Amino acid sequence: MAPARAPGSPSGALCRQLLLTLAILTFACDACKTVTLHVPSKLDAEKFIGRVDLKECFKSATLIHSSDPDFQILGDGSVYTTHAILSSSEKSSFTILLSNTATQEEKKILVLLEHQTKVLKKRHSQEKVLRRAKRRWAPIPCSVPENSLGPFPLFLQQIQSDTAQNYTIYYSISGPGVDKEPRNLFYVERDTGNLFCTRPIDRETYPSFELVAFATTPDGYTPEYPLTLVIRIEDENDNYPIFTETSYIFKVFENSKVGTTVGQVCATDKDEPDTLHTRLRYSIIEQFPASPTLFSMHPTTGVITTSSSQLDRELIDKYQLKIKVQDMDGQYFGLQTTASCIINIEDVNDNLPTFTRSSYVASVEENRIDVEILRVAVQDKDLINTANWRANYTILEGNEDGHFKIVTDSQTNEGVLCVVKPLNYEEKQQVTLQIGVVNEAPYTGSSRSTMNTATVTVNVQNQDEGPECDPRVQTVRIKENVPVGTKNIGYKAYDPETRSSSGIRYMKSSDPEGWVTVDENSGVITILKRLDREARSGVYNISIIASDKDGRTCNGVLGIILEDVNDNGPVIPQQTVIICKTVMSSAEIVAVDPDEPIHGPPFDFSLEGVSDSEVLRMWRLTKVNDTAARLSYLNDLQFGKYTVPVRVTDRLGQSLVTQLEVILCDCVIPNDCNIRSGLRTGNGEVILGKWAILAILLGIALLFCVLFTLVCGATTGAAKKPKVFPDDLAQQNLIVSNTEAPGDDKVYSTNGFTTHAVGGSAQGICGTLGSRVKNGGQETIEMVKGGHQTMESCQETGHHHTLDSCRGGPIATDNSKYTYSEWYTYTQPRLGEKVRQCDQDNTHMQAQDYVLTYNYEGRGSAAGSVGCCSERQEEDGLEFLDHLGPKFRTLAETCMKR
Repeated sequence: MAPARAPGSPSGALCRQLLLTLAILTFACDACKTVTLHVPSKLDAEKFIGRVDLKECFKSATLIHSSDPDFQILGDGSVYTTHAILSSSEKSSFTILLSNTATQEEKKILVLLEHQTKVLKKRHSQEKVLRRAKRRWAPIPCSVPENSLGPFPLFLQQIQSDTAQNYTIYYSISGPGVDKEPRNLFYVERDTGNLFCTRPIDRETYPSFELVAFATTPDGYTPEYPLTLVIRIEDENDNYPIFTETSYIFKVFENSKVGTTVGQVCATDKDEPDTLHTRLRYSIIEQFPASPTLFSMHPTTGVITTSSSQLDRELIDKYQLKIKVQDMDGQYFGLQTTASCIINIEDVNDNLPTFTRSSYVASVEENRIDVEILRVAVQDKDLINTANWRANYTILEGNEDGHFKIVTDSQTNEGVLCVVKPLNYEEKQQVTLQIGVVNEAPYTGSSRSTMNTATVTVNVQNQDEGPECDPRVQTVRIKENVPVGTKNIGYKAYDPETRSSSGIRYMKSSDPEGWVTVDENSGVITILKRLDREARSGVYNISIIASDKDGRTCNGVLGIILEDVNDNGPVIPQQTVIICKTVMSSAEIVAVDPDEPIHGPPFDFSLEGVSDSEVLRMWRLTKVNDTAARLSYLNDLQFGKYTVPVRVTDRLGQSLVTQLEVILCDCVIPNDCNIRSGLRTGNGEVILGKWAILAILLGIALLFCVLFTLVCGATTGAAKKPKVFPDDLAQQNLIVSNTEAPGDDKVYSTNGFTTHAVGGSAQGICGTLGSRVKNGGQETIEMVKGGHQTMESCQETGHHHTLDSCRGGPIATDNSKYTYSEWYTYTQPRLGEKVRQCDQDNTHMQAQDYVLTYNYEGRGSAAGSVGCCSERQEEDGLEFLDHLGPKFRTLAETCMKR
């Protein structure tokens, strides 16, 4: 161990010097930059005096402590007074202690408080020194407390250019707050560059100002660029938070779970965002009714939730809350505002409807329907006139026969019990019903039972009633071939009280065929006519009226079931059979029997006739199945109609002969035989179809029209003047032509007689005949012989024609031209008009199916023209008709005979 040294020894002095140096270094490391705040000599309680940047000194600080209890430091570095302070000294200080409890690390910030008047005196005393200091022309951060109390003008800062060392500099500013609204709020001293504020500023109106500073020499020279100065207004908590509504109304269902959201309130604060001035806290101050506490509010979001599941609308249907919002994160000195909140409790179906009584008694007369016999009431605590309150009634037991129904009266919510099906006293004197009731809405309560029940006893009262037709429809079975006059049991009605049929009279109200009579006293029926099962489909209904001595009646139906007998032979429904001889050799025939199946197939088919009859030699029947057979011809029969008798016998020997009309036709399918224009009969003659007859009639009518026109024209001309026609008139008008090709547009000589084509133009009249000359309403025409002129050489102008307009050279005329001209003048327009009328339909439009213009069909046809319709005189070259098939056989035979 080293010996102890005296305090005054050199070694002790050295040690003390090292410890002092270490302490100084430690203090320098733990201490942060000193902050100076300029404050007035008098400070109010809870007054904001400035802000310290805590994060710059110690970012991880968890505890903030002030060495002076007169000042409070908030988390964002804001410094507030805790109470009113009146300072006599011009300068004071306190320390802010920052510490981290996890790392045990501590740091300090020294805060100096200086009076604003002292600062101004100091700056003015050092003005000459500041002028000589070399500074940069750059923006200096500057801020002004909102609603500052002064004194005014309030010094903000000094702006100075380093060019002031060489020049005399004048300073000036401009912008909002200077020469723009709000005007005259700031000014700068021209020589010193000191910037002042002249009055308090509201940050909510002007959060900041952007000024422009200028440095100029007396002669106007600007050695510096304009400097932008931003003056920020430091916020003061001078605005109360305000709810968006003065009163909130929410609703929540009763019996809601804990944590169910009721609603959300919201408030706003005009102070600077993201500061304690606008950090709001919500809370519920008061609830009415006060107990129990059922609601809670989230402090930062303002969401109201349920804190209990004991909400019961039937006890309390509305709650009223008084709520508060406070800034400064809810601290006691924060500004606060209150509002009201009304919470309505919504109803749920947590209460069952219950009958006011457990049992009921009612009575009703028998045979009464649609009558109300009882009303039942229920009690329900849920909200009236809602689905949770409205009742639905039902009959649980005792209504198996459907005599009753129960409905809800929408006005009173009562259950109305009615009789919908008549009751019978003789069958049941008393009925016991069990009824139940539920709500329209599903039950959400905690009770195990979901339906309340009650008992209803219905007493049936006796009534003197008439006869009863029970069952209403009664049946009897009768064979269809019973003799007339046969009696059978009929309809029976009875007295419901005595269960007897005595004293009841019967009469029929409906007997469609008049087959029976009904005995008035016993209801027995008697057969009047022969019964036919096939005529009434096996059942014959008679309407019966039964009445007692007092005239009371009931209606019933007597159904007579007609039992079948084998009284009908099988019949062949299709009595006309078509056999296309070219493709078929037989046809199938089918028989039916109107009797029941036990009297029906299998059928036996046979030809009716003696062994050597012609029918058996020509036809043969072959059975196909139980109901069909195949009819075929044996020899090469001619086309035509034949009558073939066929007997069909059922399984019990009942038979019937059907005369079949069999047609042997030259066709491919049977339908083709019906639309052919001609059918050859068995005797070799030709039967014309309807279309062939119609074509012949139309041709005859057209021929008569032409002849009638000629006769009328000749008669009219003869009446005027005897006319002599030239000998060669026929040669001039009749032209023989066998070609179907279109002709050339040429004009023939006068040996031919040219007329208008159907539908042609009227300009071709003078083409070959000459010209018509109309003089005084009379037209003449001259025949041109030997002339050769084309259609183009004759142009028609208007309605007047001259012969010269059609001449191409010398033209010789016939001596009888006047006679022929008059005949032509009379007949030509009339024939043309008739032809045009034939070419039109009823609407005077062109008919497409009457007269058609033939076109050239080409050359090289192997068949040539239709021989039987042409003027061919030779018989050779018709061998191709033998290979045209069955459809053209009749045409070929006709042409060969010609």
